[in-house]
Parts: sequence; structure tokens; C-alpha cells
Amino acid sequence: MKLELVEVAARHPAARPGAAPALQALNLQVAAGEHVAVIGPSGAGKTTLLQVLACALPPTAGTLQVNGQDPWALPRRALQRLRGRLFLAPQVPPLPPRQRVVTAVLAGRLPAMGLLASLRSLFYPSDIPAAHAALESFDLADKLFERVDRLSGGERQRVGLARALLAPAGLWLVDEPLSALDPTRSRQAVQTLVQQARSRDVTLVATLHQVDVALAHFPRIVALRDGQLAFDLPAAEVTRERLERLYAQHEHELLGAPAAAADTPPAAPAPVAMHCR
Repeated sequence: MKLELVEVAARHPAARPGAAPALQALNLQVAAGEHVAVIGPSGAGKTTLLQVLACALPPTAGTLQVNGQDPWALPRRALQRLRGRLFLAPQVPPLPPRQRVVTAVLAGRLPAMGLLASLRSLFYPSDIPAAHAALESFDLADKLFERVDRLSGGERQRVGLARALLAPAGLWLVDEPLSALDPTRSRQAVQTLVQQARSRDVTLVATLHQVDVALAHFPRIVALRDGQLAFDLPAAEVTRERLERLYAQHEHELLGAPAAAADTPPAAPAPVAMHCR
């Protein structure tokens, strides 16, 4: 799926009135089947960029073209069909806590299913082998029938990625997929994601804070800072000096601070003392 942004500006949905746009006059082209990592300090506009590409957030200025079409000029139903061919994996997957993992993964197929089939799949998973295979790709096959609320933060994140393997999408947009994973799991997850996208000829755009992982697995690096394009280069041409300028005053991000929730079960809430009188 081909993408083109021309002088695009966009405001984050949670931005305060009067705040500067999260993206400012951004020009970017992504060829069909290309794999791109988007890096940059916190607040650079990475998540907003993915929301624009997912046709979830309209630009406030400029134009977006998806396969040569302006999605916001399409009729409502055509826009919905286009969205069904895009897969957006947010940093925190929207997984219902009491849902079984098998159901959560098979939800990746919902855009291609009718209403009755979608409702039936909530109670009777339609293709358990496919869900098992998708989870196995991320080393989670043993969690197939677990409840989502019994998974660690990193396991939930990998379940969110496994959904992509079942989605009828030509474009995967993945937002910070490694924030809850340890370094070993991070490398495994990105390698699986890139290999699966390549084998399916899927366009992949992923935002990453782990610069070393981005450089190792993505041939093209797009860097954002303050909502603007800092550089757009082959990974081999991204130097330490460029990265230092990009992350100036954000050294902890350049060095890759360890994840706060690295594939361990969520901490139990602290007990609350009750005093009666």
C-alpha cells in the first residue's frame, strides 16, 4: 500500500486548545511493500503520524494519499472499507480484560467479517489453528486459552502484534511495539514482524524508541522532532552525530532506557489500610 503526505499538519486529539500542531508541514512518501521505522524523542509527533496514516485523524492542513486516493474525500462506506485494509497496533492494545486470548487474536479478522459472523466469533472462535499459529510466531502459543487479564504487559503487547498476522490489511502501522518487552523479546518481536510483513508484501511503518533495533531491522529510518522531519535516510547512513542532534536534551531515550514493564506480570496493587472508629 502506497502512502504520500504533502505538507501535512495534524493536531493530537488530546492536545490543549491553542497548542502547536503535533505534525507541521510534513512531506513523506512510502512505497508499497516498504518497511520504515519512525524514530524521535517523546512528543515528536510519531503517534499522531500513525493516526493520520490510519485514516483515524484528518490532517488540519495538507493532503494524505493512500494508494493514490484522498481518504477524506471518499464516501463514508468507501472510507470504512479502506480502514478495513489498514491495521493499527497502538502501544497499549485495546484488549478486553476478561476476553480469551484466542478471541482477542481472531478479532484481527473482524474487518473482513459480516455482523453475524463477528458476533458468532465472540462465543465460538472460528479458526483456532490460525490463532495458534499467529501466537506461535510470537512465542505465545501456550497462552491460547488464557484470559487477557492474566497476561503480563509484554504478553499483551505481543498478542496485539499477533492480531496483525490475521488482519486483511495491506498496511501495518505499529506504535511502540516494544515498550513492555525486554531486549531479547524486543529483537524477536521485531524480527517476526518484519519477516511476516515481507512474506505478505505488506507495507510496514513502526514507531520505535529503541534506535539500535530500528537500525538493525529496518532499511529506512524516518526521524521526527517537534513535529517536523529531521531526516529520512537509509539505516546505513544514520550516524551517531545525527542521532545526538535528534535526541539533544533527550539522552535517556537515545541510550535506550530499560522498559518499565518488561514482560513481567503487572504489579499487584498496594493494600489499603482501613481504620474503623
